[in-house]
This record gives sequence, structure tokens and C-alpha cells, in this order.
Amino acid sequence: MTEYHEPQTLTLPTPLVEHPATRSVLSEPIASHSAVKHLSQRESSRRFRRRLVITDVAIVLATIGAGFATVSHGTIGRQAIVIAVGLAVAWLLALAGMRTREDRILGSGVLEYRRVLHSSALAFGLLAIVFLLGEVDVARGYFVILLPAGTLALIISRWLWRRWLTERRSYGEYLARTVVVGTRDDIEYVIRQIAHQADVPYDVVAAAVVDEEHARPIDVLDFPLVPVVAHRDGVAQAAANLSADAVIIAGTVEGGSDYIRRLGWDLEGTATELVLASRLTDVAGPRIHLRPVAGLPLIQVEIPTFDGGKHLMKRALDVTLTTLGLILISPILLTIALAVKFDSAGPVFFAQERVGRNGTRFQMYKFRSMVVDAEERLAALQADNEGSGALFKMKNDPRITPLGRVLRKYSLDELPQLWNVLRGEMSLVGPRPPLAKEVDEYEQDVHRRLHLKPGLTGMWQVGGRSDLSWDESVRLDLYYVENWSISGDLMLLWRTVKVVVSPVGAY
Repeated sequence: MTEYHEPQTLTLPTPLVEHPATRSVLSEPIASHSAVKHLSQRESSRRFRRRLVITDVAIVLATIGAGFATVSHGTIGRQAIVIAVGLAVAWLLALAGMRTREDRILGSGVLEYRRVLHSSALAFGLLAIVFLLGEVDVARGYFVILLPAGTLALIISRWLWRRWLTERRSYGEYLARTVVVGTRDDIEYVIRQIAHQADVPYDVVAAAVVDEEHARPIDVLDFPLVPVVAHRDGVAQAAANLSADAVIIAGTVEGGSDYIRRLGWDLEGTATELVLASRLTDVAGPRIHLRPVAGLPLIQVEIPTFDGGKHLMKRALDVTLTTLGLILISPILLTIALAVKFDSAGPVFFAQERVGRNGTRFQMYKFRSMVVDAEERLAALQADNEGSGALFKMKNDPRITPLGRVLRKYSLDELPQLWNVLRGEMSLVGPRPPLAKEVDEYEQDVHRRLHLKPGLTGMWQVGGRSDLSWDESVRLDLYYVENWSISGDLMLLWRTVKVVVSPVGAY
């Protein structure tokens, strides 16, 4: 665990820039943005992994013990003990062998949960085959109970640890002190991406700018001033002086692969990792695969597909969850409908034409949250538009009814869209459903948003909602279209629940 202390002055590498603005920054002590005493990323990761090991062992043993108590009804023989020990060992070995506690995925979410799921299924599958071949008498109910219960418990524990880790990172702990190298634009891009994600394990403490003779400090909105400590050739020394845990190469630097190779050599024998930041537009990790061919490190990027088995699974998930949801919340829907009816004059539901997959038009339904003549009054409010691009946004829109403000804040006005999902016009998760006039203003690339059905929720919903700019909304939608997955959809649904409970950016 780290402790707070006063920042210490560090010896900086040469050559240093002599620009007056830079000199004023470098004359001050350089400290991490979190202002905490530095604990190496390697040591902090080791401590965190120990906690995960202890938790995993406790859950595995508790699950197996509870399963035996349930199935055997308190009578435990020698064979049962052997089976329990074998299962515990196999399960724990699978969790280790599948690298569920690997540094690069800790706190990452979906990838970590997927590995836990796969390792549990692998352990039980292999043991089931062994028991079958060895004609070992094992109650089927034992496996039926243990696999889902234990796997769910492991995933919940990882989720809780992830929340704990994210909170500690907000205090500046469990972060890798990082030096970013590249052009000013590339460095600013990397810093912005790090600043926008609460669970990113990097704390940018310095930069090395390669495209300016006189480099001023890096100033990115909502992020502390980042001092420039060296040029391209002084990065390794700067990393050593700053006790950096990582050096990020942002984009393309002069010297290309030769420079990266030499920098890797310079960092040999240190605890500093070398990380390459790719600006492959809208390409996520699951679509990127390393394929070394005769010593040539090729990066294969999967081409997205918009039909097939995965999309059938998405539709099945939509129908199942939507049907179940409509049954469970039907009393809530009836209550809201009555409240809208008595709150103000007008119909209960508001229908508006939206554009769906491949440009098809459909009527999207919502609980009415505005006065009945809202559309007619829109033109008079255009001068007060607070949005950008094709979107109209206004925090204090006078057309919204008092009840409508509550419904919008908690996204309750969107619940009738479950009917659109059931009809197949929308999906539970997808891009934001656009108006026809918005689509008419799309640039060519933005039309890719229409390759999937629009969603009741999506990355735009959990990423800021109405606080998002037009460009950011488009970027999130395009990213989703290119990289969606069933597990990612489930995560977005879960995050939507949290956003609705603690609403941000809804108006």
C-alpha cells in the first residue's frame, strides 16, 4: 500500500529543452499526478495477485465443500474426498494456466471474466472425461451445482476486486508511472484516452516530444500539466530518473522499428515496460491477433461481419431478456402510463420515426415527456441549441413536463422501446437510434452506424449520454459497430443499470 509524501526533486536527463516555458516547469519538483509515494508497478501487481489467489482458493474450497454437503447429504467417503481434492487442484491449476491473474488483464473486465469462465469450464470438462473413462461414480448433480455456482462466485469476486482496484487507482495507487514518447499530437491523444478511462493503469508523469526543437509542457484539458523531460534519445535515462514503470511509444516516431528496438535494448535490465500505442481506428483487442511468420511479427485484424451465428445469438438474447423484462416490469409500466396520463394533456406514448438497420424506417416508442406541441416549438429554440453536429440538446428545455424530467433523468421514458426490441426493429444494445434528418447529414463513414440495429442502450448511454459531443457520440457508436460481442453487450447492460441508478448527463 502506498503512502503520501512530498514530491522529491529528480535529476533530469540531458539534453533538456531550453524553451522558457519548459524551463519554468522543469525548475519545479516533478511528481506523479497522484502525489503519492511511488511503489513499483511490479510490486503492486504482485500484491494484488496475492489477494486474488487467496480469494480464488477460498471460493473454490467453499464451493466444493458446499457442493459435497448438498449432494452427499453429509456422508463423505474416501472416494468423495479424492474427487474433491482432484477437482480443487484441477480448478486452481486451470485458473493459473489460463492466466486469469495476468498483469495485463487485471481489472480489464470482460477479458478477465471470460478467462475465468473458460478456465472453470475446462477444469470441469476434463475431469468429467477422466471420471467417465475411469468409471468413477460421481453424482451428476455435483457438477451441475458446482460449475455455475463456483464460476459465478469467482466472477463476482473479480468484479468486486475490480471496483476496489479502480477506487485505489483514483487515489493514485496501483498505477504505472509512465513516460509517453512521440509527436505532440500523438502524446496528447494518448493522454486524453488515459484521462477518460477510470480503470486505465497508467499515470503519465512525463513526455518526450520528438517533433519540436523547443518543446513546451503538454497541456491537455482536465489533465495535470505533463512536463517534457527529454528528446527522443534521452528516453531511457528519463525513465530511469523518474523510476518509470512503462514507456509508451505514441504513434510513429522518427527511426521507426530501429528506434523502438534500440529503446528496448536500453531498457533491458530495468523494471520498465515498453508499450506501443496503436491508433488503429475503431479496432479493439478481440479483433487484433499477433501472427509471427518466420520472425516477422504480423498483426492480423479481423474484418467485422454483420450476419451469421453471432447475430442470431444476439437476437435470441434480445427476445429472451426483453420478454422476461416486460413480464417483470409490467406493473411499473402501468404506473408510469397512468402518471403520464394525469400529469399533462396529451397521449401517454410518443412515437417518432427513427432510422434502423440498413436505413429502414420504424416508429420508436417512448413515454411522452414533453408537451404535445413540442415539435412545433422546436424551431423557436434552435438559437439556444447546446448540442453540436446534427443533435439538438438543451439542458433546460421548456418543452419538458415536470414528470418528464424525472422520467428522462432515470431513462424511464425509454422503457416502451422494449416493444421495438421485441418486434426486431431495435436491439437491447446498439448504436443510438438516429432521426432521419440526422442520417441525411451523415458523412460517408458515419453511415456504418446503420450496419447494426439501434439499441435501447449502448456505449453512448454509459459514456455520458447528453453530455457527449456529436463527434464523441459518433466515435462510440462506430467503435461498437466494429467490435461488439455478446459478453460486451452483457457488460453494457450491467453498466446501464448502474448509470440509471446514478444518472449522469441525462436531460
